[in-house]
Amino acid sequence: MKKIGKILLAVVIVAALVVVAGFVISNNKKKNEEKTAIVAQTNSAIAVRVATVEKTPLNFDFNANGKFAPGQELNFSAETAGRVISVLVDEGSYVRKGQTLAVIKTENLSVDVQTAKEAYQNALKDKQRYENAFKTGGVTQQQVDQAALSLLNAEARVKQANIKVNDANIRASINGIVNKRMIEPGSVLAPGTQLFEIVDVSTLTLDVAVTEAQVANLKLGDAIVVKASVLPDQEFKGKVQFIAPKADASLNFPVKIEITNNNAKSIKAGMYGIAQFSFAQQQPVIMIPRSAFVGSVSNNQVFVADVNNKVQLRNVVAGRIIGEQVEVLSGLQEGEQVVTSGQINLADGSTIAIIK
Repeated sequence: MKKIGKILLAVVIVAALVVVAGFVISNNKKKNEEKTAIVAQTNSAIAVRVATVEKTPLNFDFNANGKFAPGQELNFSAETAGRVISVLVDEGSYVRKGQTLAVIKTENLSVDVQTAKEAYQNALKDKQRYENAFKTGGVTQQQVDQAALSLLNAEARVKQANIKVNDANIRASINGIVNKRMIEPGSVLAPGTQLFEIVDVSTLTLDVAVTEAQVANLKLGDAIVVKASVLPDQEFKGKVQFIAPKADASLNFPVKIEITNNNAKSIKAGMYGIAQFSFAQQQPVIMIPRSAFVGSVSNNQVFVADVNNKVQLRNVVAGRIIGEQVEVLSGLQEGEQVVTSGQINLADGSTIAIIK
């Protein structure tokens, strides 16, 4: 009897353990199902980054680097053949317009001048003689006209001979400094022989290139602050002298800025300079990152996140592009959030998980 009681007790204990185990397994299964549902719900959200829409004051200030070029630069060439008698300037000499730089042998030219003058005097006498003879009927009107034409031709030859003599004295046609001298006394010249290179650095131009967005804010005559790389503590006043109407091969626009050199002529042609472009402060406008646009800026579409972690595909109107920021003229309000990464996986109404 006692043996049967022990067996029944063991059976009851085992049954109780089975019931407890079943309850624990059922409870764990329910919890796992709940966790799985939460994970599944979380995994359905698309991870994105967002940016808050804000109004930002536009700043168009920028710097541009370039090289200084002389205000005037001239290479002198010989116009007549001959031998150089004397050279009156050296490299580094400052010369003024009209100053004689070199003298070419002119004996033959002087003979030509004298011959032309004698021919002119003969033509003048012939004209006077024909006019007197015409009054008495000794010559025709045609002969008088021919004598007058001969006199004009003789006068032209005198002028031409004098010009050749003057050309034998090489004169500067601009103010400046002799940068190169290519002749010496005794040099034999032919027409076109290089003589001098004269450079005027009293005024210079800084040649820079600006982008499409930058050139839109420039106009001729704008005042610009210019600095030379080797003179960082000195500022020079410049003004926009030229704006290219066409972009170059790199899609930039060449711009020339004219400056006045200092008395010491510290800036040399070929030095590097920096132009500092400054503009008046603009009213704040809505700006968003360029990466917020779906596809490209020209598509004018962005995804806007709401408080329920849903996104709405919204049409906007893009304005100016300034670096990596884009002006939005309409379609967005301050405080809204636009998606800046992960748009490729989104559709209108998608659920998102914002990555901080």
